[in-house]
Amino acid sequence: MAEGAGEDDGVGAPEARIDQLTGLRTILAPGRARRPGVFDPAPARTSGDAAESCPFCEGREDRTPTEVWGERPGGGEADTPGWLQRSVPNLYPALAEADPEGGAAASADGGLSSAADPLRTSSRTADPSLFASAPASGVHEVIVNSPEHQTRLLDLGPDRLAGALAAWRTRMAAHSEHASHVHLIVNEGPLAGASLEHSHAQLYALPFVPAEVARERERFGAYHQRTMGGHLLEDVIVEEVRRRERLVAVDSDAVLFCPWASRSPFEMRLVPRSAEPRFEEDERGAGLLFAALEALRGVFGELPQLNLWVRTAPRGTSEFHWHIDIVPRLTIKAGFELGTGVDINVYPPELAAADLRAALPGDDTK
Repeated sequence: MAEGAGEDDGVGAPEARIDQLTGLRTILAPGRARRPGVFDPAPARTSGDAAESCPFCEGREDRTPTEVWGERPGGGEADTPGWLQRSVPNLYPALAEADPEGGAAASADGGLSSAADPLRTSSRTADPSLFASAPASGVHEVIVNSPEHQTRLLDLGPDRLAGALAAWRTRMAAHSEHASHVHLIVNEGPLAGASLEHSHAQLYALPFVPAEVARERERFGAYHQRTMGGHLLEDVIVEEVRRRERLVAVDSDAVLFCPWASRSPFEMRLVPRSAEPRFEEDERGAGLLFAALEALRGVFGELPQLNLWVRTAPRGTSEFHWHIDIVPRLTIKAGFELGTGVDINVYPPELAAADLRAALPGDDTK
């Protein structure tokens, strides 16, 4: 475990903080970090058998669904070797395939009721259905980050990682015109939900805007109006750089920090230095993402299993600021978190940022 959680850590009493982007609360309870075994930074183990049978490795293109896109510098046909990144439909999709014109758009009432429902049309009240549903249509893709059997983004190296981010942007842009929101994730390790160890991202082109994303959109817009043109996350990173206590690293493109109301230990947020609504229309961030992964490995001696997601602007939204969130799987959510929606973080972001800074080669906060 990282240093800083001893009896004399001086981190103070439990504190409730409000996230600037969502308005949701997190409880910081640093005293709970003293419990035995509070962190379990288990790395994702590589299995030789898994590598031998991996369907994502180059030369096994026939073991995946038909390719929808591939980055092939030398040219070549789909579903053949010679690619750097490729994208295929998820074999076990969470979304039913949308129609070719992007017919995953929700209905005017949110897609959760139907005017053809005889019970609804015969209802004597104007109350909505108590058992509303709608088809979960959309697109669920897998983007394979490397032709070699690499199991972590960190193992790709800086150049190949930059290529993976470029592939994510290409595939997100392909769906941004029709989907209400495009959400991209990376799960590394079984604790993070990965069923295949070969490094890959998953893309969800959704017919609705998830509630947490909608909260961010509303708060970005309200802040922009209230400050007569200010950008919420841009102002946050200006303050984070000035205060430095949660700052991990900064370069000419982006800022990496532990959020004020971090929901879990060593959570990091990567943000471009100037406001840009859409990740898919930008080119920044690859260098600091690699630094974030290096810092995590430096703190724990081995890269813990983790979740990562890209937050980009929903369709039709102009006031937004994309960001990447990195969450190592060090603790689990229990009854309080699941029952209240309020996370308890046992390791304050100020301590986490100090540990992460110390783990980076040189001083990346200048």
